[in-house]
Formats: sequence, C-alpha cells, structure tokens
Amino acid sequence: MIRTLSAPGQGLTLAEVARETGLARAAARRFLLTLEDLGYVRSADRRFSLTPRVLELGYAFLSALTLPQIAQPHLRELVLRVQESSSVCVLDRTEIVYVTREPTQRIMTVAIAVGTRFPAYATSMGRVLLAGLEQPDFDAFLEGAELRPLTTRTLIDKRGLRTEVDQVRRQGWALVDQELEDGLRSVAAPIHNPRHQVVAAVNLSTHASRNTLDSIRREMLPPLLETAERIERDLAAGAL
Repeated sequence: MIRTLSAPGQGLTLAEVARETGLARAAARRFLLTLEDLGYVRSADRRFSLTPRVLELGYAFLSALTLPQIAQPHLRELVLRVQESSSVCVLDRTEIVYVTREPTQRIMTVAIAVGTRFPAYATSMGRVLLAGLEQPDFDAFLEGAELRPLTTRTLIDKRGLRTEVDQVRRQGWALVDQELEDGLRSVAAPIHNPRHQVVAAVNLSTHASRNTLDSIRREMLPPLLETAERIERDLAAGAL
C-alpha cells in the first residue's frame, strides 16, 4: 500500500489504490484508514497520499547502517577525480536500493536519490550483487525473475543473464551499456565485508556521449576498484 502511494503525483483515489494493489475496495479502504490513523497517509479531495512520517520507516535502518557514512567521503573523492556520479547500493530481493550517492552537476534523465530502486538484472550494481549471492540464492532469483525490456539493449534472456553474472563473478566488476536507460552507461564493483561476503556495490555512471566502453574500462574502472578497496578497508577497521 505504501509503495503504491509513493508514485509521483497528487495522490490516488480509493479506486486507483484498489486497482494498483489488487485489493478489493473494502480491503483497500480499511488499510488506508489504518495508515491515516497512524499518521502515514493523509486524504484530501478524495485522494490519498503519503505524509512525511513514512520517512521514519527507513530512518532506523539507515541510521544503524554504517556503510553510507563510511562510503560517502570515498565517493566524493572518486567523483572529484573522474567527474562522473557515483553511488552505493544494496540488494533487496530483486531490486537494488541506493543507500548513498555523490552526484556531479551533470543532469541525467534518471532521477536518483537515497532509497531509489531499480531492477537488479538491468544495472551494473545489480549484477555485481547478484554475482555475490550463493548459487542456490541466485538460482532462486533467476527462477522467479521477470525480465522486462527497459530499453532495446536490456538483457532479458535468463540463460544470457546467468552467463553475464558468471562473467562478473570471475572478473570482479560489471559494465552495463544502456540497459536501464538509453544513453546511460555504468560500471560497478563489489564491496566485501571482513568475511569476504558481498554486502554492497559501488558504481560510476556516465552518458554514452561522453565515454565509450573502452574509455570506461581504461579510465573509470581502475579508480572505481581502488575506491571499493578503500571502502572495504574502512569497513573492516570499523568492525574491529
């Protein structure tokens, strides 16, 4: 219900909420009234929308998570060095979730902020995180995944995705060319905890008009890998 109401706009009617959630109108109304009573939803002109109080739901998770605080200065240094935006994400089932980001002044079509979600299969950070899963968990992801074409370049063949993720696992980084959005290229590397488990991914994103795939590998990948290593060292130091 909360995710449905988070769509941009002036709110949704009861009928729209019921349709988007797949609930009966009576059930949707009960949930809306409960959320309104708890202070997470407001209603006006027969439309329901979220209140700022929903931020409380994510704050406890983010405030207890040391990764964003540790990663942020490293992202800032990386962005100053390569002049492209950098982010850190974690995996939440089939999606990546942004936990920190350091943008440049360049404007991309994709609007990204902390909490933004994208499908893991179509992103460089998603593929790095999928490569870090145990094999049974990755098999379960593939079995239940719905791979939809987001651009004409999106890899939607499950066998092809398995091959791609295997390659990412071997080489230790992922490069995605305009699969999430036309013109958007991204390279990502894993962030490991002291037990060498992949707990997050860090990336650099750029526009296809500014960087070729070769220039990304040559000029952006080395500093990205260095940044991932620095973040890992600081994570390990914080765990001591």
